[in-house]
Amino acid sequence: MMRIMKVLCPRCKRETEYSRGNPSRPFCSERCNLIDLGQWVDGAYAIPVADASELGSSGPDDERIESAETPRLSPTDPGKLH
Repeated sequence: MMRIMKVLCPRCKRETEYSRGNPSRPFCSERCNLIDLGQWVDGAYAIPVADASELGSSGPDDERIESAETPRLSPTDPGKLH
């Protein structure tokens, strides 16, 4: 007999099944999944990246990485980049 694993939803902390029967796993619902995705899109979450100077590399990609700017969507006007 297979046991179904229970986890806490990362968004609302409600206990939910972590199984194939829950297409939104590890979230409890599509709503919590979309709220979390929206936070990534808005920049509320970020993955830390080491500065190129900290890496000690002087490869050909360094200049491109340092000069690249990522356009961000305005929180007040989602169609406007700033």
